[in-house]
Amino acid sequence: MIRIYNTLSRTKEVFEPLRPGKVGIYLCGPTVYKPSHIGHMVGPVIFDTIKRYLTYNGYEVTWVVNITDVDDKLIARSRELGIPMQQLAEQMTADYMECLRSVGVEGINHFPRATDHIPDMIQFIEDLIQKGYAYEADGDVYFDVSKKADYGKLSRRSLDSMQGEGGEGSQRKRSIVDFALWKRSKPGEPSWPSPWGLGRPGWHIECSVMSARLLGETFDIHGGGLDLVFPHHENEIAQSEARHGKPMVRYWVHNGLMQDAEAVVKVGGRMSRAEQTPEDDIQAQEAGKLAGRHGAKSFLLLLKEENLHPEVVRFFILGTHYRRPIEFSVQRIREVGNAVEAFYRFFRRFSRITGEDPYRLPPPMRRANGQLLPGDNPFLQDVAELRNRFLEAMDDDFNTGAALGHMFDLLRRINKYIDDQRLEEPAARSQEAIGALRQATITLRELGWIFGVFRKPVEIAIQPEDHLVRDLVQVLIELRTEARKKKDFATADAIRDRLAKLGIRLEDRPTGTEWSFAK
Repeated sequence: MIRIYNTLSRTKEVFEPLRPGKVGIYLCGPTVYKPSHIGHMVGPVIFDTIKRYLTYNGYEVTWVVNITDVDDKLIARSRELGIPMQQLAEQMTADYMECLRSVGVEGINHFPRATDHIPDMIQFIEDLIQKGYAYEADGDVYFDVSKKADYGKLSRRSLDSMQGEGGEGSQRKRSIVDFALWKRSKPGEPSWPSPWGLGRPGWHIECSVMSARLLGETFDIHGGGLDLVFPHHENEIAQSEARHGKPMVRYWVHNGLMQDAEAVVKVGGRMSRAEQTPEDDIQAQEAGKLAGRHGAKSFLLLLKEENLHPEVVRFFILGTHYRRPIEFSVQRIREVGNAVEAFYRFFRRFSRITGEDPYRLPPPMRRANGQLLPGDNPFLQDVAELRNRFLEAMDDDFNTGAALGHMFDLLRRINKYIDDQRLEEPAARSQEAIGALRQATITLRELGWIFGVFRKPVEIAIQPEDHLVRDLVQVLIELRTEARKKKDFATADAIRDRLAKLGIRLEDRPTGTEWSFAK
């Protein structure tokens, strides 16, 4: 039974989709005016994993991510660069798509673009005017918030606490909290004909129209960053429910924001405490938010310049519960890479022992298909128990952080089994032991499939200073090997222990000594 935290109710609720066996998900996508940075990958990676898990549990999932290709930011940036808005939007959309491919986000079914749905938006606005929820003012159209008695129910803000949208049209509003559905265009700006003159849609109306068009007037899950709760998602609810007369979304799912590590320490570090509710500390997250205006580097450039592997970035994002802020630093990603390298070392170890390519082992893609029947085999019993713990964590509001911990536990148990059974030694291998190892590896691949990792062999890129470390460690390993040959075990043990204190773990195998950074 899957339970999801619903921002609307502020509680975890049992997941029951609108239509049995089918799930509709809408995730707010980017405004494509600058290259995507790593913060733009948080939502897609999280919801790609959520879709994978729902599919794994037997649901047919349709996932929509919109592209905002008309907006004030786009207009300003295109003027700054001296190129048409449409050209800029195309370039930045291509950049976004390449970023998604790099981190393995493959499950998006539809990428609707706002400019392809202008007629639908105009019709939507006309209906709101006819129903008395909106009004025209000198070429602009605004939503009359006073006509929606439950406005503020998502963000739990009162009208008195809301500042509303500013801008040149603010004096034409009936109330400062009314928001724009349609904006008249200034000379030289992109525009479309409408009953109110040349203009363009407001930001909020775009998502209401595209989600209803592709998923229906009511759908299951609406996602986005915590910073979108107000005003964007609040306004989506108001205009959609005013027009359709029914709930817009069953479950509102918001992810925490990626934070600059230094800013988190200053204003958001307390968010790591379990008792804090993320949406109650949105100002702290906003203050430390990693964003283009704060100098966030292009994601593709970050990968290239820092030699970061995209799969490690995916692990980095999923290592934190999705509702919590993620503390970004290149050093932190490198630490995650050092930890997950243990999986890649194991896959090489598996190949040495079995002669098989672990990446060709077909993982079960449905929950029932991966059910283990361990019998009286203690090792497979442990594997089955760790798989169950992983799935229990994912059932509990998609807790990828806890689930990843169980994946590491499974990895350690498999490596212990190899050591206990001496499977590195050909003479000690039995068909039964190899079969159990293979089954455990398939289970590891199964859990990796849910996370969207282990799709192909990965070599972690290392920095020049890392090469020096590796060379020095190799020298110490050779000195230790010579000491052991001379039965100078005191020196050999001293080398091992001193390296351990430095965070370097040695593993003696029949094929030689391997080393890794300790977690």
